[in-house]
Amino acid sequence: MTGQMTVPGALTTDLYEVSMVLAYLREDMTGEAVFSLFVRKLPPDRGFLVAAGLESALSYLEGLRVGASEAAAFAEALHRPVEDLEPMRGLEFTGEVRAVPEGRIVLAGEPLLEVTAPLPQAQLAETCLLNQLSHQTAVASKAARCVLAAGGRPVVDFSLRRTHGVEAGLRMARLGALVGFAGTSNVAASAAYGIPAVGTMAHSFVEAHEDEEAAFRAFARAHPGPVTFLVDTYDTEEGVRTAARVLRDLGYGPGCAVRLDSGDLGELAVRARRILDGAGLEEVRIVASGGLDEHGVDRLVRSGAPIDTYAVGTRVGVSADAPYLDSAYKLVAYEGRPVMKLSAAKVTAPGAKQVFRGPDFADVVALRDEAPPPGAEPLLETVMSGGRRVAAPATLAAARERFEADLARLPEEARRVVDPVPPEPVASEALSRLTAEVGHRIAERVLGGRTAGG
Repeated sequence: MTGQMTVPGALTTDLYEVSMVLAYLREDMTGEAVFSLFVRKLPPDRGFLVAAGLESALSYLEGLRVGASEAAAFAEALHRPVEDLEPMRGLEFTGEVRAVPEGRIVLAGEPLLEVTAPLPQAQLAETCLLNQLSHQTAVASKAARCVLAAGGRPVVDFSLRRTHGVEAGLRMARLGALVGFAGTSNVAASAAYGIPAVGTMAHSFVEAHEDEEAAFRAFARAHPGPVTFLVDTYDTEEGVRTAARVLRDLGYGPGCAVRLDSGDLGELAVRARRILDGAGLEEVRIVASGGLDEHGVDRLVRSGAPIDTYAVGTRVGVSADAPYLDSAYKLVAYEGRPVMKLSAAKVTAPGAKQVFRGPDFADVVALRDEAPPPGAEPLLETVMSGGRRVAAPATLAAARERFEADLARLPEEARRVVDPVPPEPVASEALSRLTAEVGHRIAERVLGGRTAGG
């Protein structure tokens, strides 16, 4: 399909993953391992995260295979004879994945995904899984806050020209649609995912004509349906007056709009609304763009600015205020033995897990086989078994429904754009007890009874 993203392969990994996998294979360490992928803490100004990236991660795992060309590339990177990489040839993913479905709201410390597979397979997948889930969860969470800030007004994606690459632009458009955006300027994303395509004109179109009126009339001749005129190339108020004159002369009204892209958007929107209403064009909408994200949208909405649609771009497409997540992919069990990391500020909890969601996001991080607390539901579902999906890829519409359902239940203080307060999950008694036992065992065996960092 046009614009569909490519699926990364086995070479999409860090070199140290290859080094470890080769050592595991040579030592015959191929037992069952469990790795947990989670976000340690939320970025500032975040009350929640939106799980995203699972579908592309599963596509990667289904196609993960080390063939002759991959082995040769690994050998060259390691400066080793290709024969040394022979143990890796034929390696493919045959394991199980349990994950939080796309669109669900998650919190810090909760597994987004757990992989259970032979140790070399699960290890090789680390880099790409972190890449897919971390980036997309960060962007989806930023976009979701824009939807909240707009308070029911349409939000559209204008980010493609400044995202970090074409595929990042495709992902942004998809993730925006997942959390409720009304459309995208990205034609490839529209074709690939069925997202409504939206757009206006650039300042260059106005500049190429003798004056604004000539530009607007030419644009209307080329597009007989509803049109949107960009009115701030020279003088915004004069541009609105010219747009109003052209729209009225041509008999255009419902569905048409003017776009404000610079200056004091709130004050200019008030003046634009006054001019349009004075011309009898009450149904002509006002679109605002130009460096907006959830903070700018929130300020404009709170000020009462008469803006009908918000177009967000650069700041949202790159999640400018929080461009990364403090995510990790950690071994939590090997051959049935719970394991954990004790490094200061980076302690991990051992064992395969489940997250149970109670009313008002009273989440409990528990061991995988624990019974759910009364009234709670499990978040992680089995999505892959034997290296293959257990069901067809989830649709964008289904992910959006999950998001909307979770958002409706999210506490108000977590939904706030300014100074949100995220819910804090707690560990179950069984997980807390196992964590203490494994930590004590490691301290006795490895640290000689000393505590970590002591």
